[in-house]
Amino acid sequence: MDRVGFSSSRLKVSMQSENHFLWAQDAFVTYKREEVTKSDKLLISYYIYFSNWIMLAQLVLDPHQVGQLDPKLTNDTSSSSAPPIELKPLPSHWKYTYLEVEQQLPIIIANNLHQEEEEKLLDVLRQHKKVIGWKLFDLPSINPSICMHRILMEEEARPIRQQQRRLNLTILDVVKKEVTKLLAVRIIYPIPDSQWVNLVQVVPKKSRMTVMKNQHDELVPIRIQNSWRVCIDYRKLNQATRKDHFPLPFIDQVLEKLVGKSHYFFLDGFYGYMQIHIAPEDQHKMTFTYPFDTFAYTRMSFRLCNVPSTFQSCMTSIFSDLLQDCMEVFMDDFMVYTNSFDACLENLSKVLTRHINTTLVLNFKKCYFMVTKGIVLGYLVSNRGIEVDISKIDIITSLPNLTFVREV
Repeated sequence: MDRVGFSSSRLKVSMQSENHFLWAQDAFVTYKREEVTKSDKLLISYYIYFSNWIMLAQLVLDPHQVGQLDPKLTNDTSSSSAPPIELKPLPSHWKYTYLEVEQQLPIIIANNLHQEEEEKLLDVLRQHKKVIGWKLFDLPSINPSICMHRILMEEEARPIRQQQRRLNLTILDVVKKEVTKLLAVRIIYPIPDSQWVNLVQVVPKKSRMTVMKNQHDELVPIRIQNSWRVCIDYRKLNQATRKDHFPLPFIDQVLEKLVGKSHYFFLDGFYGYMQIHIAPEDQHKMTFTYPFDTFAYTRMSFRLCNVPSTFQSCMTSIFSDLLQDCMEVFMDDFMVYTNSFDACLENLSKVLTRHINTTLVLNFKKCYFMVTKGIVLGYLVSNRGIEVDISKIDIITSLPNLTFVREV
């Protein structure tokens, strides 16, 4: 039986090529990059084949071991260049501009800015480019000393191991891709034995609705299905978890604070939940089962109890001195506002600097800079007040008028 071995001061890996088996000491325990020793600084991507698919595992190896690896297996995922983005059509009051030459790093700004104002805005954004998170590989994490999610159990709670369910081929392929992606960036890791085992669920992503004719030639609203979301069924774990009652902001109060301003920045977090670590002693509770192995999360995940409270609490503590003064925060939505261009630019610089200092990153594809109105929490906010988002009611207004009571 052929065995290939690698070792470093932090990892010991052995593989049996016949069985495609990977074993790592301490079960891929995460570490802080700044604590890596000089002999471990080289990050190598090594592909490990599990039956008919590829799992990407990140291994930290000693420099003298590089020659033992096939150079074709190295990966350049650490490149900081932004991936190509398909630009969506914009309303007439918005436009695209670029932070770099050759139309790189597109952002959305107001269409009525003067040339001098636009240059000032771009200068501030270029100074804070570190907050751009274009890929999952770029995703940093908030310092655990600032925020870390803990899973505290109710008294007399007992661990529950759920048996995996059979997945059809389409769903199995979706889960494979998601597991491979998260494993590659060490957001999940293989765990051989855990007292808690949860199930994988694949649900349709929320998408827009349209009006189409059915078999009876009647116009009916239909939701277009175009993608899937992989999530974990944590209902059993959530029932045994002690609840955190940190309050979320009232939506109406957030909207009332925003209305009547002349300039806005609407910022969106990039993989917001996954920027916060799970406490090491609680990571095994997030174990989920998969046909090839069981894995546990190192970062917060959707559908986990108390995650919204932890995230909102973290954002409140980070921006506490700016809240209700020049910005509002609702989960991973950041709204910056003021009544003058220069003041708004100064407030933006404060907010982005705070992002950099706490290693928070933004999704610039969903950010809007120096605009006069925008959609916030499902409502249109501007200096005129709060209005209904037309896109939310288009599906209703496009339906034909009712002629019989039975059509209701």
